[in-house]
Amino acid sequence: MEKAILGTKLGMTQVFDSTGKVTPVTVIEAGPCTVVQKKTVDKDGYDAVVVAFGKVRENLKNKPEMGLFKKAGVDAKRYLREFKLDGMDALQVGSEIRCSVLEEGEYVDVTGTTKGHGFSGIIKRWNARRLRMSHGTGPVHREVGGLSANSTPSRVFKNRKMPGQFGGDRVTKQNLKVVKIDEEKNVVMVKGSVPGAKGSLVIIQSAKKAPKK
Repeated sequence: MEKAILGTKLGMTQVFDSTGKVTPVTVIEAGPCTVVQKKTVDKDGYDAVVVAFGKVRENLKNKPEMGLFKKAGVDAKRYLREFKLDGMDALQVGSEIRCSVLEEGEYVDVTGTTKGHGFSGIIKRWNARRLRMSHGTGPVHREVGGLSANSTPSRVFKNRKMPGQFGGDRVTKQNLKVVKIDEEKNVVMVKGSVPGAKGSLVIIQSAKKAPKK
């Protein structure tokens, strides 16, 4: 059965195993998520479930979303996401998805939005090196430099690394191992880092390319 749950990134820490080996982990508050709608082939053309997560004031949600919450009989939630999952027949409107749906030791894919850095130069955005500090290369030493040949092809090729918007991208990190689960606090710890700032929304799903045991 495929699994999916919403959560918020709390930050990073480290845990020690019985042998004293340290593992860097990201702490995620995962769930509880509430199923607010089930889409079917007959009515919507495909099968899916819509889940909600996070507390929010009702006046911050629009009328269509509040209508969805009231029809499901649940309080207003901050986030709404839709999942197409195999084996989701057991999920009904109003049922909860908690972090206990995951298991320690399994592999998951975590999706988040990276930190936004605004308009950035090539050194920060693409890790390019600056120009030489010697005489004749100034006055700017952090600029792009030559972009292409002059006579041929007399144009700049596509995908040239240039200054521009850096960050704010939807990124998925695959095959992160679930190190520890705390059901009382709804906390999941996964090995390594996940995209996004502290407090940002992340999506945890079953790994699409999980390593074979």
